[in-house]
Amino acid sequence: MRLKEILSKYFKGDKVIWGVIFALSIFSLLAVYSSTGTLAYKYQEGNTAYYIIKHFVLLATGLGIIFITHLIPYKYYSRLSQVFLYLSIFLLAITLVMGTSLNQASRWLTLPGLGFTIQTSDFAKLALIMYIARVLSLRQDDKKLNDFNGAFVSLILPIVIVCGLIMPANLSTAVILFSTSFLLMFIGRVKVKYLVGVGFVGVLVIALIIAGVVISGNQGRVGTWQHRIESFTGGESEDNYQIEQSKIAIATGGIFGKGPGNSTQRNFLPHPYSDFIYSIIIEEYGFFGGVIVLFLYLFLLYRAGVIVRKSRRTFAAFLAIGLTISLVFQAMINMGVAVHLFPVTGQTLPLVSMGGSSILFTGVAFGIILSVSRSVEKNDELITEPETESETEE
Repeated sequence: MRLKEILSKYFKGDKVIWGVIFALSIFSLLAVYSSTGTLAYKYQEGNTAYYIIKHFVLLATGLGIIFITHLIPYKYYSRLSQVFLYLSIFLLAITLVMGTSLNQASRWLTLPGLGFTIQTSDFAKLALIMYIARVLSLRQDDKKLNDFNGAFVSLILPIVIVCGLIMPANLSTAVILFSTSFLLMFIGRVKVKYLVGVGFVGVLVIALIIAGVVISGNQGRVGTWQHRIESFTGGESEDNYQIEQSKIAIATGGIFGKGPGNSTQRNFLPHPYSDFIYSIIIEEYGFFGGVIVLFLYLFLLYRAGVIVRKSRRTFAAFLAIGLTISLVFQAMINMGVAVHLFPVTGQTLPLVSMGGSSILFTGVAFGIILSVSRSVEKNDELITEPETESETEE
């Protein structure tokens, strides 16, 4: 009883979401420890504890961020979203010009003096979804929502800018973010003709950019995208090797798996601790382990729907569902790549894959979702009158 009282006192919000977070964290620790053995022998002279300790610290920090963030009233994120959006655009531009480059892609920004790198697109995803939730909540009046400037300039222009800055180095993240924003605007009742028009223009612009790069002969990242699509459709590519090893891991896992720490494909998969960690989970914990992880994310989406249904504030509803959709989309893409439903993208499994800034920003997203659920639980009798800008920002 004492433990239950302590948990109820300090861990506010949706208890099921807290359960999902802790379950994913356990899977993360087990899978990362198992999948980094080869990495430890290659770079740390066999010290297998090095990577799990590093990951544990990052994961504990992420959980700490979730705890702190969920205690902050969600209404403060409305005003912060404006600052975060402008800051994210600045950071993305800096990253594109002078970021740390890997495989012809500048995705990371190294913090001076710290040696710690952040993937600025992780911050941009968070900032853009918060901003869209704010704008939609302030324009739920039909006149404002159907106004071209209100719908286009305030919503679609920031989406195009942010996704456009992410796209050269990370097409999959840009597509996921654009799709999430698109779906959130659809939920927010933005006119379908605006959405269709933007979708058409977006596809046309991407096609023109790719065509221009191919004609110029300097393919760069376009060549990487082309190779991944070719490997997905059966062509010869390095990505084919990754997919084949992933399939072997899944096939040999069977129904119940080989057991914790008994993976063999971790020695052959290039990134078994991040991009293909789902394959390692299935190999060691079998079909049932893979289904459990899948349903944890689906259950997260369901609980977000419950929060939205109970919410009396539009900003809270858009914020919770937008961030949840972003996390679940990313998880589905990662798992889809592992089972060869999608081309190789480089997307990590949220809160499970080994990483740095991705775990921290995922923690912020989970914390905000819990903040909304905490407010909903605390104020079941919230007033139902329409929000004004001052109410949204207070």
